[in-house]
Amino acid sequence: MVNVQGRFVWYELMTTDMVAAAAFYTSVVRWGTRDASMPGMAYTLFTAAETSVSGLMILPEDAKKTGAGPRWMGYVGVSDVDATAGRITQLGGTVQVPPTDIPGISRFSIVADPQMATLALIKWLRPRQELPAAPNAPGRVGWHELLTADCDKALSFYREVFGWLKGIADVGARGTYQLFSVGGQTAGAIVTKPATVPGAIWLYYFNVGDIDAAANRVKSSGGEILNGPTEVPDGSWIVQCIDPEGAIFALVGKRSSNAAGFLERVAALD
Repeated sequence: MVNVQGRFVWYELMTTDMVAAAAFYTSVVRWGTRDASMPGMAYTLFTAAETSVSGLMILPEDAKKTGAGPRWMGYVGVSDVDATAGRITQLGGTVQVPPTDIPGISRFSIVADPQMATLALIKWLRPRQELPAAPNAPGRVGWHELLTADCDKALSFYREVFGWLKGIADVGARGTYQLFSVGGQTAGAIVTKPATVPGAIWLYYFNVGDIDAAANRVKSSGGEILNGPTEVPDGSWIVQCIDPEGAIFALVGKRSSNAAGFLERVAALD
């Protein structure tokens, strides 16, 4: 069985309109959907090649009262949710939702790091057959970025909590782009956030085929392109977006040879 300790293992969109969100993401990312509602809670699974890859639910009223808006949440696998939540508190983070059981499915907790970037902890209560696929699989999350004010402090925190290791870093005019690895694999980066981003956030990149076609689907489906397409070092292209309900997300894919500007190489990190 794959060791999920410290790895992102699930993703969930909390939004104000489930029907509209399902229509948007099935168009943009080409996901399918499957109903997984439980008594008292509507829940939809997004699927890629018939495999569940993320979830969709209504933004809880308690979250709305604290000012939270629609957002994507990443879940990190841990062996002990309660102990990890306690460790996060000791290190200056906060517990927003205390460790809670979803009967027969999981124990989870929603937490924030010391710079107030939110994510969740999870331990499955039964073995899962649908483990994360390779990072480049269609419809999966291919990259994770933490946009934050202090990259060194953030990496130190996550190393203490999850055992993440420091990779190479690029420091340029726009700040730091610090790679991190989990279980020997590079999983994402911790990035100096632009001044236009008001607070620290996690940004998740969904794999698509043609990045220009996907960006057009974002716009035609009522979303907005915030940045891109921009080329990254492995030859892929990224766009950062906002969906019609206000949740921020990103896409990563290839660019066809006849796309406008294809021959103009973009400096990825400077």
